[in-house]
Amino acid sequence: MKLALVVPGGVDRSGEYRVIPVLLTLIEHLARNHEVHVFALRQEARPDRWSLAGATIHNIGDGWPRRRAIAAIRAEHRRAPFDAIQSIFSGSCSFVAVAAARWLRVPSLVHIAGGELVALHAIGYGGRRHWRSRVREAITLRMASAVTAASGPIIESLQALGIHGWRVPLGVDLSAWPPLPPRNRAPGPARLLHVASLNRVKDQTTLLRALAMLAQQGVNFHMEMVGVDTLDGEMQALASELKLETHISFLGFKTQRQLRPIMERADLLVMSSLHEAGPLVLLEAAIAGVPTVGTAVGHVAEWSPTAALAVPIGDTDALAQAVARVLSDESLRLRLAWAAQCRALVEDAEYTARAFDALYVRLALERRARSEWRGVSGEE
Repeated sequence: MKLALVVPGGVDRSGEYRVIPVLLTLIEHLARNHEVHVFALRQEARPDRWSLAGATIHNIGDGWPRRRAIAAIRAEHRRAPFDAIQSIFSGSCSFVAVAAARWLRVPSLVHIAGGELVALHAIGYGGRRHWRSRVREAITLRMASAVTAASGPIIESLQALGIHGWRVPLGVDLSAWPPLPPRNRAPGPARLLHVASLNRVKDQTTLLRALAMLAQQGVNFHMEMVGVDTLDGEMQALASELKLETHISFLGFKTQRQLRPIMERADLLVMSSLHEAGPLVLLEAAIAGVPTVGTAVGHVAEWSPTAALAVPIGDTDALAQAVARVLSDESLRLRLAWAAQCRALVEDAEYTARAFDALYVRLALERRARSEWRGVSGEE
């Protein structure tokens, strides 16, 4: 098949920086069996084209990107027709994918990968904060041939809006991120890990306050925090205020290759997000033999209590108690790690590609059946 993927970015020509690793994994796996063209709305300021992960990247660039993206898809369709057009993330990406697909009379798919279905007014985040975006999303998602999402909670959010969703987790590439069996803790401080950009959605304020509670209780730990700082040092200042300097290392951005050894030396991944469609890092941790404690979002919510421990969003006390519980019970920590790894292995990147392939075939057959019905009935 010939596929078009519409993405906001995350496909930098370097393949390491300014990328969304799980997106590159998906593109690479789809490109093994299909001709894949990726239309990135704003990877770079100027329009350009390059090859990456076995696909052709069409960068749209600044200035009316949605209109020009639709035009670019139509132009590529004239060279050889697309069989399906899919957006990864909704919003502008889904608008482009669905509009282009309707114009070209091919199936469209929308994958919910972020905060498209939430409205977190306190931090100015989410695709449902304004009535115009809510109306646009409602129309776009209902016009899509299929809507997918990575985790059960997002599927439930779609159902609440009257939209059927297919659960398709974005899995880990086991060839690039090989499994490592869960292992006993080494002597010394418990090694905690947090992997996320420092921003309001990830709610590191709750995380740091929970860590301060652990320190006050005498828990021996050290937390490594990996991620781009978008808050201009605010979290580092809070850590200092809470007297956590000796308990935390802020490591900044790390590539996937740099992250792996950091993950391997961790005992527990701790997440504090207000919202997650996934997150992928929970799957990566599971493959590396590391269990997760976090707020009840995305995979953390659907895996708890057998393969992760979930606590209420924003609940500092509960997060601290859950971390302390896992660190004080090695058998529990290992049970969580083994259960999480089993789930992540089953739903790896190959599973993701097969799930999307099955949807492509299903939509192609439905499209053929409709065409044959029009021919029999004499409809135009």
